[in-house]
Amino acid sequence: MSGLTHIDADGRARMVDVSDKPATTREAIAEGVVRMSPATLALATSGGGKKGDVRAVAEIAGVMAAKRAADLIPMCHPLALSKVEVAVTPVVDGLKVVARVKTTGPTGVEMEALTAVSIACLTLYDMLKAVERGMVIDTVRLVEKRGGASGDWRAA
Repeated sequence: MSGLTHIDADGRARMVDVSDKPATTREAIAEGVVRMSPATLALATSGGGKKGDVRAVAEIAGVMAAKRAADLIPMCHPLALSKVEVAVTPVVDGLKVVARVKTTGPTGVEMEALTAVSIACLTLYDMLKAVERGMVIDTVRLVEKRGGASGDWRAA
C-alpha cells in the first residue's frame, strides 16, 4: 500500500469514497504571484489595458475555475461551494492572487482554492502577454486549510 488516498491496494487510481464522512465546515486559502516588470504592473493596476480591467477579469475567472475543479482534476469530488473569494492585489514585483474557498461537506476544498489561483494567474498572463511575454507565474501554493478529520493546517 502506498499511503496515497487516491491509489488502491492494486496500485490503480481511484476516487476516494467519502460517503461515510460527516459533512463539516471546510475552508482553504491558496495564493500565487505573477511576476512582471514595473511597466506591466503599472498598466495592470491602472485599468487601462486593451482588454479592460485585468484584475477584475482574473478574479472572476478564479471564481469560475473553483466551481469547475472537479471537471479538470480526475479524482477531485464535485462539491457544493458556499463561498469563493478571489483577490488580485499589487505587490512589489507583480500581482498576488489569493483565493479563499469554503464549503460544508465530506471533503476539503484545497483543490478548488488552488485551481482558482492557477486560473486567475493564467488569466492575468493572458491579458497582459501582449505587453510582456516574460512574466513568471510563481509560488502557487496552499496557505491554509481548516476542518476535516486531519484538522487545521497552515504553511510555515
